[in-house]
Amino acid sequence: MTSLALVLRQHQAEFAPVLPVDLSAPTVARLDFSAANPQLTTADLGDTAAFEALVEQLLEQQQAAIGVGGYLEHRVIYRRSPGLFGDATQPARSLHLGVDVWLRAGTPVMAPLAAVVHSAQDNAGFGDYGPTVILEHELAGTTFYTLYGHLTRRETALLRPGMVIEKGGTFAEVGPAPENGDWPPHLHFQIIADLQGRVGDFPGVAAPEEKAQWAALCPDPNLILQSSHL
Repeated sequence: MTSLALVLRQHQAEFAPVLPVDLSAPTVARLDFSAANPQLTTADLGDTAAFEALVEQLLEQQQAAIGVGGYLEHRVIYRRSPGLFGDATQPARSLHLGVDVWLRAGTPVMAPLAAVVHSAQDNAGFGDYGPTVILEHELAGTTFYTLYGHLTRRETALLRPGMVIEKGGTFAEVGPAPENGDWPPHLHFQIIADLQGRVGDFPGVAAPEEKAQWAALCPDPNLILQSSHL
């Protein structure tokens, strides 16, 4: 376990919810977007409306209203935007480094700890993050970051580096397609130990052969989310 992961585990009682929903409720289910899910074989993931219908179908099959999952999942859904996640000159990236929470657009997004806005940026483009916020936190002498992707443009545009966000404070909303990068509505939540000089953006998907180094850099988001379904 990395030093950041250990600090997060030791202080789990201190985190506020990132979303105003109980991610351990019976109405929450884990969604599988790996090659192991046969329903993805014939799905037209390049059609966002069809993709959203698939998410609704997957939830309905489990009698759920909210979906969660994705950390270190080897996914096939990134084939919908191959130019972004790999091409002939580089290995395809398919290892997801955050947790996705699939729920309605407009849902408030809140800071799990007191934070300073590190950066906010609209990573526009099909299959990208869309509006993105990175918060900087300090916990037990350790500085780390949380990234929130697929937000709304309006709220993200109001944020400036250095703005202080109180623990539990709302600072963004889950965005709708197409402004959220043209995805079915969901929040991408990721923990980052070191931004490596990046501003407003950070890889949320990595090459599978680089799993060890990226897992060390981006610990399990469920250390903060604490969902029993993850």
